Amino acid sequence: MRRSLSLAILALLLAGCAGPLPQPDPNMAWVDMTAQTSDIFMSDQLDGKRTPDGRYFQVPPGAHELEARYEFEVTGGAFGLFGETHTIRCTLVIRYDDFQPGQRYLFQARSLGFTPQGWLRDEQRNVVAEAQAEHCR
Repeated sequence: MRRSLSLAILALLLAGCAGPLPQPDPNMAWVDMTAQTSDIFMSDQLDGKRTPDGRYFQVPPGAHELEARYEFEVTGGAFGLFGETHTIRCTLVIRYDDFQPGQRYLFQARSLGFTPQGWLRDEQRNVVAEAQAEHCR
């Protein structure tokens, strides 16, 4: 009984995450999130406050700090052969001073070996800010 209740709750939580994205507010900037398909990359905080949905940021015009959780796997050992797989969890932080209303941005993350990297790109895909990796473990 307890297991079936836990599974039902988990299914409801996952169903809530899979819903459609809201329509962007034209008075705010929209920030999409992207990473390698095997990684987990979710919005976490906007200016120190939790975001309601980990799939995007919706940002008022002006200067803001975006924090996102980034999780990726690396394999230890020579050339990744016969090594153990390790999961690395980090916070990627973007500080950008000029979010524009109605504009779409892309917060992009990837790993290069054990090193997480991130960028904020504008609509023309120009890099407008680089992420700082914090609290990696």
